[in-house]
Amino acid sequence: MGYDVLAIDSDEETVQALAKDVTHVVQADATDEGTLRAVGIRNFDVAVVGIGDDIQASILVTVLLKELDVQYVVAKAQSELHGKVLHKVGADKVVFPERDMGTRLALNLVSSNIIDNIQLSPEYSIVEIPSKETWHGRSLHELNLRARLGIYVLAIKRGSELLVAPSAEDLIRADDIVVVLGKNKDIDQLERVQ
Repeated sequence: MGYDVLAIDSDEETVQALAKDVTHVVQADATDEGTLRAVGIRNFDVAVVGIGDDIQASILVTVLLKELDVQYVVAKAQSELHGKVLHKVGADKVVFPERDMGTRLALNLVSSNIIDNIQLSPEYSIVEIPSKETWHGRSLHELNLRARLGIYVLAIKRGSELLVAPSAEDLIRADDIVVVLGKNKDIDQLERVQ
Protein backbone atom coordinates (compact mmCIF):
# COMPACT_ATOMS: atom_id res chain seq x y z
CA MET A 1 0.00 0.00 0.00
CA GLY A 2 3.01 2.27 -0.42
CA TYR A 3 4.27 2.25 3.17
CA ASP A 4 7.79 1.38 4.31
CA VAL A 5 7.65 -2.05 5.91
CA LEU A 6 10.46 -3.68 7.88
CA ALA A 7 10.21 -7.41 8.53
CA ILE A 8 12.39 -9.15 11.11
CA ASP A 9 12.66 -12.91 11.41
CA SER A 10 15.33 -15.26 12.71
CA ASP A 11 14.75 -17.85 9.96
CA GLU A 12 16.83 -17.34 6.81
CA GLU A 13 14.29 -19.00 4.49
CA THR A 14 11.49 -16.81 5.81
CA VAL A 15 13.63 -13.71 5.34
CA GLN A 16 14.40 -14.68 1.73
CA ALA A 17 10.74 -15.37 1.02
CA LEU A 18 9.72 -11.95 2.40
CA ALA A 19 12.40 -9.97 0.55
CA LYS A 20 10.18 -9.31 -2.49
CA ASP A 21 7.11 -8.33 -0.43
CA VAL A 22 8.47 -5.70 2.00
CA THR A 23 10.68 -2.61 1.85
CA HIS A 24 13.33 -3.97 4.23
CA VAL A 25 13.90 -7.42 5.69
CA VAL A 26 16.40 -8.40 8.35
CA GLN A 27 17.43 -11.80 9.64
CA ALA A 28 17.77 -11.20 13.37
CA ASP A 29 16.49 -12.05 16.83
CA ALA A 30 13.68 -9.60 17.59
CA THR A 31 13.90 -10.45 21.31
CA ASP A 32 17.25 -8.65 21.42
CA GLU A 33 16.85 -4.97 22.37
CA GLY A 34 20.14 -4.06 20.67
CA THR A 35 18.92 -5.52 17.40
CA LEU A 36 15.68 -3.54 17.57
CA ARG A 37 17.63 -0.34 18.22
CA ALA A 38 20.08 -1.11 15.39
CA VAL A 39 17.31 -1.55 12.80
CA GLY A 40 15.80 1.80 13.81
CA ILE A 41 12.57 0.44 15.22
CA ARG A 42 11.81 3.86 16.78
CA ASN A 43 11.35 5.24 13.25
CA PHE A 44 8.28 3.08 12.69
CA ASP A 45 4.78 4.16 13.74
CA VAL A 46 3.32 0.67 14.01
CA ALA A 47 4.77 -2.71 14.91
CA VAL A 48 3.04 -6.04 14.39
CA VAL A 49 4.24 -8.91 16.57
CA GLY A 50 3.26 -11.99 14.60
CA ILE A 51 5.24 -14.54 16.59
CA GLY A 52 3.01 -17.59 16.64
CA ASP A 53 4.64 -20.50 18.43
CA ASP A 54 6.72 -18.85 21.16
CA ILE A 55 4.49 -17.11 23.69
CA GLN A 56 7.44 -15.92 25.76
CA ALA A 57 9.13 -14.32 22.73
CA SER A 58 5.85 -12.69 21.72
CA ILE A 59 5.47 -11.09 25.14
CA LEU A 60 9.13 -10.05 25.33
CA VAL A 61 9.10 -8.39 21.89
CA THR A 62 5.88 -6.54 22.79
CA VAL A 63 7.46 -5.19 25.98
CA LEU A 64 10.63 -4.15 24.15
CA LEU A 65 8.71 -2.35 21.43
CA LYS A 66 6.72 -0.33 23.96
CA GLU A 67 9.90 0.47 25.92
CA LEU A 68 11.50 1.67 22.69
CA ASP A 69 8.55 4.06 22.21
CA VAL A 70 6.87 2.42 19.23
CA GLN A 71 3.56 4.30 19.05
CA TYR A 72 1.22 1.43 18.23
CA VAL A 73 1.85 -2.28 18.78
CA VAL A 74 -0.43 -5.00 17.41
CA ALA A 75 0.28 -8.46 18.81
CA LYS A 76 -0.98 -11.89 17.78
CA ALA A 77 -2.27 -14.09 20.61
CA GLN A 78 -2.73 -17.85 20.74
CA SER A 79 -5.22 -17.89 23.63
CA GLU A 80 -7.34 -15.61 25.78
CA LEU A 81 -4.74 -15.74 28.58
CA HIS A 82 -1.93 -14.90 26.14
CA GLY A 83 -4.05 -11.99 24.91
CA LYS A 84 -4.60 -10.69 28.46
CA VAL A 85 -0.86 -10.77 29.13
CA LEU A 86 -0.13 -8.94 25.86
CA HIS A 87 -2.61 -6.21 26.83
CA LYS A 88 -1.08 -5.94 30.30
CA VAL A 89 2.45 -5.51 28.91
CA GLY A 90 1.36 -2.73 26.59
CA ALA A 91 0.00 -4.10 23.30
CA ASP A 92 -2.38 -1.53 21.85
CA LYS A 93 -4.32 -4.17 19.94
CA VAL A 94 -4.38 -7.95 20.33
CA VAL A 95 -5.60 -10.12 17.47
CA PHE A 96 -6.62 -13.77 17.43
CA PRO A 97 -6.39 -14.70 13.74
CA GLU A 98 -6.81 -18.46 14.13
CA ARG A 99 -9.78 -18.13 16.50
CA ASP A 100 -11.45 -15.43 14.42
CA MET A 101 -11.00 -17.29 11.15
CA GLY A 102 -12.24 -20.48 12.80
CA THR A 103 -15.38 -18.67 13.93
CA ARG A 104 -15.97 -17.26 10.45
CA LEU A 105 -15.47 -20.68 8.87
CA ALA A 106 -17.81 -22.34 11.37
CA LEU A 107 -20.52 -19.76 10.64
CA ASN A 108 -20.10 -20.33 6.90
CA LEU A 109 -20.37 -24.08 7.34
CA VAL A 110 -23.52 -24.02 9.47
CA SER A 111 -25.24 -21.25 7.48
CA SER A 112 -25.32 -22.33 3.86
CA ASN A 113 -26.65 -18.95 2.74
CA ILE A 114 -23.91 -16.84 4.34
CA ILE A 115 -20.97 -16.10 2.03
CA ASP A 116 -18.91 -14.13 4.54
CA ASN A 117 -19.34 -12.86 8.09
CA ILE A 118 -17.66 -10.14 10.15
CA GLN A 119 -18.60 -10.33 13.80
CA LEU A 120 -18.71 -6.78 15.21
CA SER A 121 -19.59 -7.91 18.73
CA PRO A 122 -21.07 -11.02 20.30
CA GLU A 123 -24.48 -9.64 19.33
CA TYR A 124 -24.00 -7.92 15.92
CA SER A 125 -22.50 -8.97 12.58
CA ILE A 126 -22.10 -7.84 9.01
CA VAL A 127 -22.80 -10.66 6.57
CA GLU A 128 -22.84 -11.21 2.83
CA ILE A 129 -25.73 -13.29 1.59
CA PRO A 130 -26.77 -14.23 -1.94
CA SER A 131 -30.06 -12.68 -3.00
CA LYS A 132 -33.03 -14.95 -2.47
CA GLU A 133 -35.19 -15.87 -5.43
CA THR A 134 -38.22 -14.27 -3.76
CA TRP A 135 -36.30 -10.94 -3.64
CA HIS A 136 -35.48 -10.79 -7.36
CA GLY A 137 -37.00 -7.77 -9.07
CA ARG A 138 -38.17 -6.29 -5.77
CA SER A 139 -36.96 -3.01 -4.27
CA LEU A 140 -35.44 -2.67 -0.82
CA HIS A 141 -38.52 -0.65 0.09
CA GLU A 142 -40.74 -3.61 -0.85
CA LEU A 143 -38.58 -6.06 1.09
CA ASN A 144 -38.70 -3.76 4.14
CA LEU A 145 -35.97 -5.71 5.95
CA ARG A 146 -35.27 -2.95 8.46
CA ALA A 147 -38.85 -2.69 9.71
CA ARG A 148 -39.57 -6.43 9.52
CA LEU A 149 -36.32 -7.79 10.99
CA GLY A 150 -34.19 -4.87 12.13
CA ILE A 151 -31.64 -5.60 9.38
CA TYR A 152 -29.86 -2.80 7.52
CA VAL A 153 -28.73 -3.25 3.90
CA LEU A 154 -25.29 -1.64 3.72
CA ALA A 155 -24.40 -2.52 0.13
CA ILE A 156 -25.26 -4.62 -2.88
CA LYS A 157 -22.50 -6.39 -4.78
CA ARG A 158 -23.40 -6.71 -8.44
CA GLY A 159 -20.58 -8.37 -10.34
CA SER A 160 -17.64 -5.95 -10.13
CA GLU A 161 -19.94 -3.09 -9.10
CA LEU A 162 -20.59 -2.18 -5.46
CA LEU A 163 -23.66 -0.13 -4.57
CA VAL A 164 -22.85 1.37 -1.18
CA ALA A 165 -25.80 2.63 0.91
CA PRO A 166 -28.38 1.61 -1.70
CA SER A 167 -31.61 3.59 -1.90
CA ALA A 168 -34.99 2.18 -1.02
CA GLU A 169 -35.82 2.09 -4.74
CA ASP A 170 -32.84 -0.09 -5.74
CA LEU A 171 -33.97 -3.47 -7.07
CA ILE A 172 -32.43 -6.79 -6.09
CA ARG A 173 -31.24 -8.87 -9.04
CA ALA A 174 -30.67 -12.60 -9.40
CA ASP A 175 -26.88 -12.61 -9.01
CA ASP A 176 -26.66 -9.88 -6.36
CA ILE A 177 -24.89 -10.37 -3.07
CA VAL A 178 -26.51 -8.35 -0.30
CA VAL A 179 -24.33 -7.00 2.53
CA VAL A 180 -26.38 -6.58 5.70
CA LEU A 181 -25.84 -5.46 9.30
CA GLY A 182 -27.93 -6.69 12.18
CA LYS A 183 -28.27 -8.67 15.35
CA ASN A 184 -27.10 -12.24 14.88
CA LYS A 185 -30.50 -13.62 15.88
CA ASP A 186 -32.21 -11.41 13.27
CA ILE A 187 -29.74 -12.47 10.58
CA ASP A 188 -30.48 -16.10 11.46
CA GLN A 189 -34.19 -15.33 10.93
CA LEU A 190 -33.40 -13.74 7.57
CA GLU A 191 -32.29 -17.13 6.27
CA ARG A 192 -35.74 -18.56 7.01
CA VAL A 193 -37.86 -15.57 5.92
CA GLN A 194 -38.97 -15.08 2.32
